Amino acid sequence: METALLYGKDKLTLQLPDSAFVVEPKNLPGLENDEQAIQEALQNPIGTPPLKQLVQATDTVAIVISDITRPTPNHKLVPLLLKELDHVPLENFVIINGTGTHRDQTKEEFVEMLGEWVVENVRIINNQCHNKESLVNLGKSKFGCDVYLNKEYVEADFRIVTGFIEPHFFAGFSGGPKGIMPGIAGIETIMTFHNARMIGDPRSTWGNMTDNPVQEMTREINRMCKPHFMLNVTLNKEKEITNVFAGELYQAHDEGCAFVKEHAMIRCEDRFDVVITSNSGYPLDQNLYQAVKGMSAAHKIVKQGGTIIVASECSDGLPDHGNYSKIFELAKTPEALLELINDPEFKMFDQWQVQKQAVTQVWADIYVHSTLTDEQVHGAMLKPAHNIEETLETLKVKYGEEMSIAVLPLGPLTIPYVEEQVEAY
Repeated sequence: METALLYGKDKLTLQLPDSAFVVEPKNLPGLENDEQAIQEALQNPIGTPPLKQLVQATDTVAIVISDITRPTPNHKLVPLLLKELDHVPLENFVIINGTGTHRDQTKEEFVEMLGEWVVENVRIINNQCHNKESLVNLGKSKFGCDVYLNKEYVEADFRIVTGFIEPHFFAGFSGGPKGIMPGIAGIETIMTFHNARMIGDPRSTWGNMTDNPVQEMTREINRMCKPHFMLNVTLNKEKEITNVFAGELYQAHDEGCAFVKEHAMIRCEDRFDVVITSNSGYPLDQNLYQAVKGMSAAHKIVKQGGTIIVASECSDGLPDHGNYSKIFELAKTPEALLELINDPEFKMFDQWQVQKQAVTQVWADIYVHSTLTDEQVHGAMLKPAHNIEETLETLKVKYGEEMSIAVLPLGPLTIPYVEEQVEAY
């Protein structure tokens, strides 16, 4: 059988045995007129009056967007927000790029994300999680840290958060309040949000919104300085908009999560010897750090002692920012990494992603098909797969000619599960 994985800005075509089981969400068509659908959502939102009625002409308005690692169609959402609020002068707006702990975007990247007109006419800033002068302390979280959020967001008269909703490997679902926390938070707050106890909690997993401490913390912090309005969308594998959710933060986000869960949660009869996954293509597969999401999705349905093969282009490397690659130098095995990270005294930027990767590596072998060098892949305690079909042939030595194979062409856009796991969702 022939199947295609999302890979970079294109697809990676594979020839696999006919017995391979393809696991992907129901293929929803893109909306016929997505711009009209967005406008209608802004004018008939969930749980709030129409957006235009909420904003005064004299208000300062902060619009928070997701950064370049997310396929949010900011080039559609932001212009339509500005059009709906055309009674507000453009100089009253600030667009805040929710980088979280990721690198700043360049002007050229902002043009790619937002379009040239927006970049030339509206002020845009990157959130600076390490710069306390650009942050405001809102008090204490019940999770034990000071709460820092972007100062310009907090001081704006009207606050809007945008984004898109997809399954998330420890928050349950992305979008909604995650645009604010960790999108525009300070590093101290983000470090607690991603600490070993939070990430290691079994309730912090794909598709779970019930008693999920990560989701609970993001919602708690949003309540301290809540967005007045949310605009989120859902996307199909072509990155087309399939639905729009706008209005009151929690109501609109809950409706969006229920919609995604309905078509993205796929039941499997049993676990597989080998699971091949993408990282949902560009922009999420720009680096190995983000590719942990694809590994984690495959973890849900691979046998213990099985093998995961993740196809992630990694055009942006490991990446270069943060401590992701450096943490691997502190131990010799995934087991030793987990022991290190679970020590309450250990605190290091990016440890959460290494933790999730190590948990998966303890369960199964992981191969990576990418543009990275073998040295980079080995440095992250992973194995290179230059050719996926050839790698499968070598794995027959371990699992036999009848080895079971599953494929996640869309990677972490899918929530696969086996019956033993259904209660976790």
